[in-house]
Amino acid sequence: FGQAFDRVIDKVLAEHPGQRSFVLVSKSIRTQTNDLQRLEEKLGSRLVGVFDGVTAHTPRESVFAAAQAAKSAQAEVLITLGGGSQTDAGKIVQLCLSNDIDSIKGMDRLRSVAGKPAPGLKAPKARMIALPTTLSAGEFTAYAGMTNRETGIKESVQHPYAVPSHVILDPALTLATPMPLWLSSGVRAIDHAVEGYLSIHAQPFSQAADLQAMRLLPQALLRSFRDPSDLQARFDCQIGMWLSMVGSQSGVSKGASHAIGHLLGSWAKIPHGITSCITLASVLRFNSVVNAAAQLEVAKALGADDGDAAGYIERLVLDLNLPSRLGHYGIRADQLPELARLCMHDRWIPTNPRSIPTAESLLPLLERML
Repeated sequence: FGQAFDRVIDKVLAEHPGQRSFVLVSKSIRTQTNDLQRLEEKLGSRLVGVFDGVTAHTPRESVFAAAQAAKSAQAEVLITLGGGSQTDAGKIVQLCLSNDIDSIKGMDRLRSVAGKPAPGLKAPKARMIALPTTLSAGEFTAYAGMTNRETGIKESVQHPYAVPSHVILDPALTLATPMPLWLSSGVRAIDHAVEGYLSIHAQPFSQAADLQAMRLLPQALLRSFRDPSDLQARFDCQIGMWLSMVGSQSGVSKGASHAIGHLLGSWAKIPHGITSCITLASVLRFNSVVNAAAQLEVAKALGADDGDAAGYIERLVLDLNLPSRLGHYGIRADQLPELARLCMHDRWIPTNPRSIPTAESLLPLLERML
């Protein structure tokens, strides 16, 4: 971390048994920056292919196409350059290759079952190096999401070795990231830390990292917003994002903010980071009847002098000029029962600090977000 990616990529690649490198990159990075060109020049003859067809929310079709291209190229190392969609795709492509997935329908075999890896899932052979350009933080977990367009549900895939073998945090790589995406993915990182700290499965080690993430991220995001060229602010955001994932790496469950966010992405097509801008404050208020004391610690770490964590998040989202309501995306009250029904399938609803036993009991929370 804190070094230019093209200065350390050789050292990182040297730790992989194979060198045939296949790159997954977003179209925007490929067309609007010279970062891919720098990576291609550094890789030289080790580069065997580039794929830029993975789109937002990681549709299964685009991931399968990437896997087929990587297979044809006989890839031995996957390198992702971009945000969460590229990272998730890279993790799933690894599993497609090692499990001989030969059709989009065959990807059903990768889906997690009851929060655990699919039975008989083989470990990746071609491991992954992540070069993140946002703060979505998926490169620090062993699970990924892919959207099933037929059902509108974001399906979970996981394996202990799906997590990238290396992550390179280069703040300069984030300079071309659109500011709304950078900031909203940072709010998403705050959501990771907040729901991790308040988790029913929280542990002291991850809670310490969560608190430090909460201390770093809000102020660093505001500094980035005021001065987009401030590399130290961007680096502080990256470190805060990294710390926010310690709980997820350790098996700490999340709650309703993450669960609802998954569906707002796959069903409502709301950008990944923006979902937390909409959900987190309302979920904090909903859960405060069972964890008010713990929320005071969250408020203190965030810098909320009045002890109101939810109110601080609302003000931060407003100060960052980000959307905060479902209505901004045309979601109507009469659509909420369908959204609630779909949310009940997400793995994080059962682990929300306040019990949500039915779709009907979720409706009042969703109504707070309109």
